[in-house]
Amino acid sequence: MKKNHFLKVLRVILAILFFGPVLVFFLDFADVLPDRTHILAEIQLIPAIFGSLYAVVGVLLLLTLAFGRIYCSVICPAGVLQDVINRIFCIGKKKPKGVFRFHYHKPLNLFRYILLGVTAVLAVSGLTELCMLLDPYSNFGRVAASLFRPAVIWGNNLLASILNSMGNYTLYHTSITSITIGSLIAAGVILVLFIVTVSLRGRLFCNSLCPVGALLGAVSRFSLFRIVIDPGKCNHCRTCERTCKAEAIHGKLAKVDMSRCVGCFNCLSSCRQNALKYRLFFLHGTTASETAGADVPSKSRRAFIATGAAIAATAPVAFLQAKSHQYDGADDNNKPTPVTPPGSLSLERFKDRCTACHLCVTQCPSHVLRPAGLEYGFGFLLRPHMAYIDSYCNYECTVCADVCPTSAIKPITVEEKKTTQIGIAYFYEDRCVVSVKDQDCGACSEHCPTQAVHMIPYKGTLTIPKVEAELCVGCGGCESICPVRPDRAIIVKAHPVHQLAEKPKEEEAIKVDVSEFGF
Repeated sequence: MKKNHFLKVLRVILAILFFGPVLVFFLDFADVLPDRTHILAEIQLIPAIFGSLYAVVGVLLLLTLAFGRIYCSVICPAGVLQDVINRIFCIGKKKPKGVFRFHYHKPLNLFRYILLGVTAVLAVSGLTELCMLLDPYSNFGRVAASLFRPAVIWGNNLLASILNSMGNYTLYHTSITSITIGSLIAAGVILVLFIVTVSLRGRLFCNSLCPVGALLGAVSRFSLFRIVIDPGKCNHCRTCERTCKAEAIHGKLAKVDMSRCVGCFNCLSSCRQNALKYRLFFLHGTTASETAGADVPSKSRRAFIATGAAIAATAPVAFLQAKSHQYDGADDNNKPTPVTPPGSLSLERFKDRCTACHLCVTQCPSHVLRPAGLEYGFGFLLRPHMAYIDSYCNYECTVCADVCPTSAIKPITVEEKKTTQIGIAYFYEDRCVVSVKDQDCGACSEHCPTQAVHMIPYKGTLTIPKVEAELCVGCGGCESICPVRPDRAIIVKAHPVHQLAEKPKEEEAIKVDVSEFGF
C-alpha cells in the first residue's frame, strides 16, 4: 500500500473509532453501552473549554499545531457526519471528464474570524446562544438525539411488532418522549444545512461558520506537518482540487491553504503524479507552492484587525446584556422559570455552560429531561429542563451529571442529590379532587420519596395533601402522578439558585420479642 493511500485509510479507521461510539451512545435507548463512553464527548473542543478541561484543550491545540486540522476529520462527529453525507452523495454519480465538483474558492477569512471573535466575547460575557447554535459537537448531538435516535426506536418498534406477532418477545416497544417540536426543527435545520453545504461546497460550514474550524484554522497555518505540492512533478491536472472537499487547493497555482485543509488526505491518494506530500514543512526547505500564498499574512492582518474591532464593539454591549440577564432574586410570576437538573447549581450557571448537546436528554433513564422551546425565552432555547409531564427525577439517579461534557450539570454523589432542592412543590387545594369532588386520592403523597408531601385530615374520613417545603427536593414525583387536568393540583416551582433540603428522618425500628414460632 502506498504511503499516501495509507494516510487516508488510517484517517478513515480513526474516524470510525471516534465517531462510532459517540453515535451509538446517542442512539443507545436500551442502555447497552457503558456510561464511561461519554468520555469521547469530553475531548470535543468547545465542551472541553466550557468544562474547564484545559489539558484536553491544550492537547487538541498541540495536535493541530503538529499535524494540522485532523481534529475536523477524525475527532469531531459533525465533521465525520459531513464526510458520510459526502460519501452518500457520491454514490452512483460520475462526473464527466473536466467537470469538477469542488473548486478552489477564496477563503472568507474576514467573516469567519470576526464571527469567531464575536462568539468568544459573547460566550465569555455569559451569552452562549451563538456558540450553542454554531458548536459542531452540539449540532451533531441535536441531530443524533432528535432525528437519528427516533428513527432507530421506530425501527426497533416495527421489528418488535413483527417478532411479537411470531411469538418472539426478544425486542420490546419503546416510547419516544424526549423529542420536542423545537428540538426537532433545530435538528432538521442543521441536517439540511449540512446536506446542502456538503453537496454544493463541501466543508463550507467548517471553514466559514464553525468557530472550532476558525480557531483550529488559525493554528493550522503554522502546523509542522503540511500537505505540499512538488512543482517539478505537478502537471496541473487539478485532480487534487477536484477531490478537496475543503476547497483549499488551487490546482492551477499549486497552492494549499492549510488554514482550511481538514486533513482528510483525499488529495494525496488521488494524485497520479505523486506530486503531493504530507511532510514536515521545513524538512527540505521552502518550495514554490508553500510560498505562493505570500499575500496571506496581509489578509490575515486585516482579518485580525477587523476581528479586534468587532470584539471591541461587541464587548460593552455583551457585558450590559449579560448584566441584564442575571437573576436579581425577584419572583416574577409572569415569567416561568425552568427547573434545571440537580448539579446545575443555578439557572444562570446552567445557561452559561450548557451547549444543548442533548446527551443528558438521551441518557436520562426516566426521560424527564426535555429540550426547551421558547416557553422560557430565547436565552433557554433548546436547553434541557425537568418536564414533569409523565415522569419524574429518580431520587437516587445522577446519570445526567455523570455524562454532561461541559459540567453544566456538575457531578454529584447520590447523597448530595438527596438533599439538593431544585424546586418546591406547591399545592392548590381548589384544584384537588379531594376538595372539588370529595374523593380520596393521595397519589402525590404515595409518590413522594422524602414524604415532603403527606396527607392530613380534611373532612370526615377524607385526607388532603400538605407540603413540608424543607423536605421537598423538587423531583416532580407528585406533579407527574397528579390526575387533575389540565392544571394539576400540585406543581413544582423552580429555584433559580438551588437550595439545600433537609434529609428525611429515618423511622426507628421497633424491636419485637418473638417467642416460639412468632404467632
